[in-house]
Amino acid sequence: MKYLLVNFAAIISLNVFASCKKAETPKNPAPSNIVINAIVSADGSGNVDFTVTATNAVTYSFEFGNGEVQDVPTGAITYKYATVGTIDYTVTVTAKNSAGLSASGKKTISVTVVPVKQKLVWSDEFDKNGPPDATKWGYDIGTGASGWGNNELQYYTNRVENAVVDNGILKVKSIKENFSGSAYTSARLLSKGKYEFKYGTVEVRAKVPAAVGTWPAVWMLGADFATVGWPACGETDILEHRGSELNTIVAALHYPGRSGGNPVKGQTVIQNASTEFHVYKFEWTSTSMQFFVDGKLFHSVVNSPAIPYNKNFFFLVNLAMGGGFGGPVDPTFTNTTFEVDYIRVYQ
Repeated sequence: MKYLLVNFAAIISLNVFASCKKAETPKNPAPSNIVINAIVSADGSGNVDFTVTATNAVTYSFEFGNGEVQDVPTGAITYKYATVGTIDYTVTVTAKNSAGLSASGKKTISVTVVPVKQKLVWSDEFDKNGPPDATKWGYDIGTGASGWGNNELQYYTNRVENAVVDNGILKVKSIKENFSGSAYTSARLLSKGKYEFKYGTVEVRAKVPAAVGTWPAVWMLGADFATVGWPACGETDILEHRGSELNTIVAALHYPGRSGGNPVKGQTVIQNASTEFHVYKFEWTSTSMQFFVDGKLFHSVVNSPAIPYNKNFFFLVNLAMGGGFGGPVDPTFTNTTFEVDYIRVYQ
């Protein structure tokens, strides 16, 4: 009996020892007790100071609520939101231990970012009479046969007869005349190689022509156009108008899968588009693209890495005749003018 009691006691001791072993703290436990603090700058810079602490964490992964993710070993970072309005963001932080374990180590916080104060970084005020500023603008020369037409009828030139700055206004003129096999002349200016940019606010003050068959536009192409071609480069139409639909303003995005007659398009009807100047605005960030006329939003598109709008673009200004968008030209047409007061970029 004594022998059995001794052995029974030994079994109990072994079980207690095994239970203690099971209850031991893991050598590298998952992070816990995560705490996030965020201080939004009140100066309109878009900066937010984040600090995060957690037990047993050696690094932190931030999801900033706008599609951007960044690893921050110290848990402290000042992040700048590229926003032009008051926007609420849900920020998620994942704390990780040295083994990459993050169970129970994720937490969210909401931050409200005040409007960013943007500065004017580029403009053409068209305040010097004569040809457009050669440091800012070049020309496309020729017809649609040059590889960038839409069955349009004009021949683009670099003559002052077709593009000139006069009394503070850029005047792009279409003229009915026989020129190098075309029945009309006009101009297409572009800032390629002279000014290219990514993100910001574009403002264009312009007055469109009313003649049927005209197709004025202020637009942008991806700066890699020469290497990847269209529509892979992406196209942003800030202002399009056709004389056959007077006062209807169109904004559109063209890219693979949404090109040609299938763009991501928005339109609005305004008054006096051809008799008064209006301000056409494009707000472009890593998360959105918005189009306005006289401060009124009429088209909004979500931006993402899946579409080609996160790289440099350049400007184009032109007045086309006819084509797939302009339509038939009024047979009594003689000449008309597309007027641009200024183009400004804020960042």
